[in-house]
Amino acid sequence: MNIFFSYILLGLSLSAPMGPINAAQLDKGIRYGFWHAWLVGVGGMIADGVFMLLIYFGVAQFIDTPLLRAFLWSFGFFVLCYTGIESILKSKAPSVERQETRGETLGKSFRTGFLMAISNPLSILFWLGIYGSILAQTTDQYGPYQLLIYSLGIFLGITIWDVTMAGLATGTRRLVSSGVQRVISIVSGVVLIGFGLYFGVQAFRLMFGV
Repeated sequence: MNIFFSYILLGLSLSAPMGPINAAQLDKGIRYGFWHAWLVGVGGMIADGVFMLLIYFGVAQFIDTPLLRAFLWSFGFFVLCYTGIESILKSKAPSVERQETRGETLGKSFRTGFLMAISNPLSILFWLGIYGSILAQTTDQYGPYQLLIYSLGIFLGITIWDVTMAGLATGTRRLVSSGVQRVISIVSGVVLIGFGLYFGVQAFRLMFGV
């Protein structure tokens, strides 16, 4: 049981550092509420699950090729910059609360999180390093059943952080004024664009050998 809780803590620690998903959750939670923020995280978590399955079945090594990495960097650049610009533009609306009824669906929030995570080559390399080492260690000592339990522990930790971030974003939305909400949305958008530009630079380097 202690080992299981250690994997829950691992899932929490993997999710906690500020990145595109957390920035998008904060933005969606402030502008649209808890469920939108939560579904951004769920989308990212599903992408993490895809990476874990690819690593488990040994497919991830084929994804980590220069051509596919260049495509993923480019796609990530587009997704992050688009989402960041959208966040900044929508922050200029007269009232953040009015945006709840205008065109933002739960499905779109889920797709945003999923596309952000699945198009991130850093996630592939990250899970190769983390989950790959877990596989190497666990398969030597335990069977498939224990591996499944420990993988679920990681997912439980990610889920706990997902709900926590959605709750924090929603709480912030209720406590601060609409002006502060707009500032937070703009900052979140700038963070997303910053990550997107980094992705774009990496794509350029891979494609042109700079």
